[in-house]
Amino acid sequence: MTCSQTLGNNNTNKYQICEEIGRGRFGTVSRVYAPATGDFFACKTIDKASLSDDLDRACLDNEPKLMALLSYHPNIVQIHDLIDTDSTLSIFMELVHPSVSIYDRLVSSGTFFEPQTASFAKQILQALSHCHRYGVVHRDIKPENILVDLRNDTVKICDFGSGIWLGEGETTEGVVGTPYYVAPEVLMGYSYGEKVDLWSAGVVLYTMLAGTPPFYGETAEEIFEAVLRGNLRFPTKIFRGVSSMAKDFLRKLICKDASRRFSAEQALSWFNDKVN
Repeated sequence: MTCSQTLGNNNTNKYQICEEIGRGRFGTVSRVYAPATGDFFACKTIDKASLSDDLDRACLDNEPKLMALLSYHPNIVQIHDLIDTDSTLSIFMELVHPSVSIYDRLVSSGTFFEPQTASFAKQILQALSHCHRYGVVHRDIKPENILVDLRNDTVKICDFGSGIWLGEGETTEGVVGTPYYVAPEVLMGYSYGEKVDLWSAGVVLYTMLAGTPPFYGETAEEIFEAVLRGNLRFPTKIFRGVSSMAKDFLRKLICKDASRRFSAEQALSWFNDKVN
């Protein structure tokens, strides 16, 4: 192991950078070592100069605050520390290693078998239920933001940069999310709440089983149009090996009428009753 450049404020040099393990729109994710404790963490370092508008800056502000709101949960990446300087923000988080995202698995292996999808579904729902209990709405649930710990197949939700805190009964507005996975009420400009995460989770699970999302288009505009139509289909050729129970469950998540869509608690209750 070789860890060199140090990170820390007030000359404490609390962390040593080992290697880069990821790169995103605003910065990098590195594996870092804390000599004082002997622990390794994932460090997301954001270059503040890359933040081009108020929304980007709000996302930068929100992520550590929302993560700190959540008590420990095995299916959510935990925040450990924060170092804020004039030029960068470094968020130190639980290191999930070795890991891949569900997106990585889809690219490398194609579809998931139904039993594994069911196992991951329950863990995703447990994480969302925990978030919603604390008023945290993720707003960008997608395969890239769901990590799989390869040591034990534990699923962990990450990247809360698009999230928001809502008090009990409160709603919000604004188009936030990723085209394939965003809920229709978001696109329509309606007020919305935590159930946008359930739509997105349903689309992720559909994609795991089918290898392709339910609403497709060549451009963002075409994808949005398909999402707004909400014509959920289960082509026989693709879903021949998928149970009717699984398809029924997806219909309860990918439901255009948010008032009829399952909440995380309802989905977990249904899941525990039917699957276990």
